Amino acid sequence: MDKLFDKAVKSISEIIKFDSSQKPSEGNYPFGKETADCLNYFLSLASSFGFETKNYDNYAGEVIFGNGEDFAILVHLDVVPAGTGWSHEPFGGEIDFVNEKIWGRGAMDDKGPAIIALYCLKALKDEGFIPKKRIKLIAGCNEENGWKCIDYYSSHTKMPETGFSPDADFPVIYAEKGILQLKLWFPPEQGFSGLRGGERANMVCDYCEAEASLNKSALEALNLIYENGKVISHGISAHGSTPELGISAIPRILRYLGLDDIWKLLFKDGFGICGFEDVTGRLTFSPNVIEQNEDGIFVTCDIRYPATYDKQTVLGAISAKNIPYEIIHSQQPLYNDKDCELISTLCSVYNEVTGKDMRPVAIGGGTYARALRCGAAFGPEEDGEENTIHKANEYITFEKIRKCLKIYKLAIQRLTSKK
Repeated sequence: MDKLFDKAVKSISEIIKFDSSQKPSEGNYPFGKETADCLNYFLSLASSFGFETKNYDNYAGEVIFGNGEDFAILVHLDVVPAGTGWSHEPFGGEIDFVNEKIWGRGAMDDKGPAIIALYCLKALKDEGFIPKKRIKLIAGCNEENGWKCIDYYSSHTKMPETGFSPDADFPVIYAEKGILQLKLWFPPEQGFSGLRGGERANMVCDYCEAEASLNKSALEALNLIYENGKVISHGISAHGSTPELGISAIPRILRYLGLDDIWKLLFKDGFGICGFEDVTGRLTFSPNVIEQNEDGIFVTCDIRYPATYDKQTVLGAISAKNIPYEIIHSQQPLYNDKDCELISTLCSVYNEVTGKDMRPVAIGGGTYARALRCGAAFGPEEDGEENTIHKANEYITFEKIRKCLKIYKLAIQRLTSKK
């Protein structure tokens, strides 16, 4: 694998340079032209390795290797917006040879792992490995914002039943929380305007502003900025499934504007649901986008609820507060037997390569694994590492690339070497 490492580094750098955050649909580009260009770069690279490829109208693409029962490796090439606070160009694909890192949005989520998986297929092919299953490396383009890519793919071909997605944590994920994204409505307010903040439902808000009169004491007490008639709040972004790793810019603005009732409801567990908990963890409630217009104030919230809970239980608690809402996105939880062949094989591969003795875990994130009848998220993050996913200065290390080349290659080989 060492001889492919340098090429993999270059390819990761190149694919990061595409700003594949979702843009408005135009013509044949459902998520914007640059996202389609990113997909075509990926498929062209796979074609140059001698693999059969197919582009599903720029919604998703696939790379095919072998024959037999289908086995999926699900990756995504879209990214969340860059956000603020970067000291490296977010779409520069900077290769830092001193610190042995590649900087850029998507380095870990999920362009880096997508390229690594592709190079693992190339390594196996170059070594003469003949899989006894038909491996489909499926690359989606709308994972971060609605999964229309998966819907389109599934309506045009048969989704494999088994596989993994390199888009979460090692050693392997056996369960994922359910996901609800709701847009809540609050009545119009007087005395300020232009309240807005946040870019994506699954990304902790790192900037919020409103046009309002100056209140020096409140400004100082809440550590806010006042510029050109606007009160401004800065936060720290994080993935919506782990809001505790970020700092939302929204609550201090709400308090400055005197919207304490909304602040308490959204940020002080006013719905009484944050105590819901099981083996997959505690429910998280993250209000990530706020916008004001003449019709009122709208707040989009990302909710990750425990896998053994029912969605209606969560919605019932929301409805009890008589706050009108719209369901923007919903995904049922994923729950696998820890001892099934897929989970046990992936976990043993990770332990074999790393020399560790880890056990399967559950997460609050939602991955493509739940698009499969039996699917698992598998890496690339590891416990104890700095998490820069959905944050400024996202990066992947050379060490991570080398390790994942070994882990994913062995996992693919083990899972597709028999019918």
